[in-house]
Amino acid sequence: MGTRISKFLSDAGVASRRTAEQMIAHGAVSVNNAVINSPVVFVDENDIVMVNGERVLPRNETRIFVFHKPINTMTTTSDPQGRKTIYDCLPLKYRHLKYIGRLDYRTTGLLLMTNDGELARKLTLPDANIPRVYIANVGGDNLSGLDKARTGITIDGTKYKPMQIDVISKNSAGTQIRVEISEGKKNEIRIVMRACGCPVRKLHRVQFGNIKLGNLPVGKIKELNQKTIDAIKKSL
Repeated sequence: MGTRISKFLSDAGVASRRTAEQMIAHGAVSVNNAVINSPVVFVDENDIVMVNGERVLPRNETRIFVFHKPINTMTTTSDPQGRKTIYDCLPLKYRHLKYIGRLDYRTTGLLLMTNDGELARKLTLPDANIPRVYIANVGGDNLSGLDKARTGITIDGTKYKPMQIDVISKNSAGTQIRVEISEGKKNEIRIVMRACGCPVRKLHRVQFGNIKLGNLPVGKIKELNQKTIDAIKKSL
């Protein structure tokens, strides 16, 4: 019987199933050179599936990329407010990739992307306990408030796990700290730092698990080697 076309496109890393169905409705998908208008179509590896004139191959090996997210970009496929997204910054051949977790609009740095939607889901599950490392510039004159973050804190009924925080430097312009978290709640560092009296002025992710951003330029993307990808998959 084959695989339902929306699942085929999702597995291939083109889009989520819901978005794939929208693409079908807009006539962007063809199977064996015939445009389809219904998601109730089943395909296999012998069928020729195309999206906007480009062939989509079945997912085979997992690919993972490191992207250096620029500031003032949304980690999403489209933004209702018309703000720039990460996909506006990527070359066309990478725009089918799924992001692994999110960085907020103003946060920069390492963002992993993949063609494997299931892997992306597993890597962002709370139970995965994957450490993320950030460099943050924070305000506030009293750094003792950071001890609350180090021991764990509850804010508006939400519990945040202890953070590993090291002060890198401190001067009249503010304080630079290294923050390591493993939970990855939405806006976690900004919310916790604000509650501790040390509001974030600048936030930059430098590491996800064992993957480091290194000197990858802003807006650039690079692929991880197979050995590294295998190690990531085995760790889950």
